[in-house]
Amino acid sequence: MKLFASSNWEASVLVCRKCSKRLGGGFGPKGKMPLAKALRKVGSGKGRKARIGVVEVKCLGVCPKGAVTVIDSRDPGQWRLVRAGADLGEVAAVLGLSGAKPSGR
Repeated sequence: MKLFASSNWEASVLVCRKCSKRLGGGFGPKGKMPLAKALRKVGSGKGRKARIGVVEVKCLGVCPKGAVTVIDSRDPGQWRLVRAGADLGEVAAVLGLSGAKPSGR
């Protein structure tokens, strides 16, 4: 029996499923895509072969209005609130999902 499965992940991004569900989308080209799915499309790779994994998790308990709670495993003390309709390129850059560098916000 196999005890481990390897991945190429350098880090993981945790996205609150309940916040996403309450928004009913709010991201992507038409504004109807959940944040986790939109971030996966922007990110580099898919599934275990991705450089950074995007995982939806149960409620994180913050429950912001009009936003989704996101945790970057490289900086777990700084939880981010991503507003609906936010620029995905900028969000991806801040989370390190794309080749772009964060703008320092």
